[in-house]
Amino acid sequence: MFYYVLKYVILGPLLRLVFRPRIEGLDHIPESGPAIVAGNHLSFSDHFLMPAVLKRRITFLAKAEYFTGPGIRGRLTATFFRSAGQIPVDRSGKEAGQAAIREGLGVLSKGELLGIYPEGTRSHDGRLYKGKVGVAVMALKAQVPVIPCAMIGTFEAQPPGKVIPNIHPVTIRFGKPLDFSRYAGMENEKAILRAITDEIMYAILMLSEQEYVDQYAAVAKAEQAAAAKERKFPRLPLS
Repeated sequence: MFYYVLKYVILGPLLRLVFRPRIEGLDHIPESGPAIVAGNHLSFSDHFLMPAVLKRRITFLAKAEYFTGPGIRGRLTATFFRSAGQIPVDRSGKEAGQAAIREGLGVLSKGELLGIYPEGTRSHDGRLYKGKVGVAVMALKAQVPVIPCAMIGTFEAQPPGKVIPNIHPVTIRFGKPLDFSRYAGMENEKAILRAITDEIMYAILMLSEQEYVDQYAAVAKAEQAAAAKERKFPRLPLS
């Protein structure tokens, strides 16, 4: 109930008024039945803008940190995500990834829409990064189509670290559903999973027109953080 109050009464109208998002390809979202909506992830506001423009309810696999943050802000964020029916996902380790897949398959088994960001984390610089194969596993196991989605302008509206969004034009673009039924029964083949994931990321890339980086976003973030630390605390030469 809270999901629909939030979408149609509180947050949805506000987001439409402030951002006036331009929506393209909404007809690619099936009116019923399970499907995965796979998008790029540029901003915290992505979690709100995409559900606000869809006619159907969509459940996202949200990082567990949104449910465990400290202080008043953390509690409010956790309350929002729980009330909206979003699913916490622990992103640490292989077992955590398997748990996320099980949760996603549970959503799809109910005939619902599942939202996922294949990059696994927000882009820290606005570029599109390599996708993780969990989306391919779920698409094959559940035998559902994948609808690519591009969020455009949300990085400028609310880049990482910014709490209050800027007023900036936003476009939400949905592509044609991708059918992977030709790979049925191959969900344990690593090469197949990589090929499917790369096809999904390419479709997102064509919609978003971002610069692509063939590296996982989490790795790129870690390297950037290490480089920043090195500049701040340079190593002294050995004598």
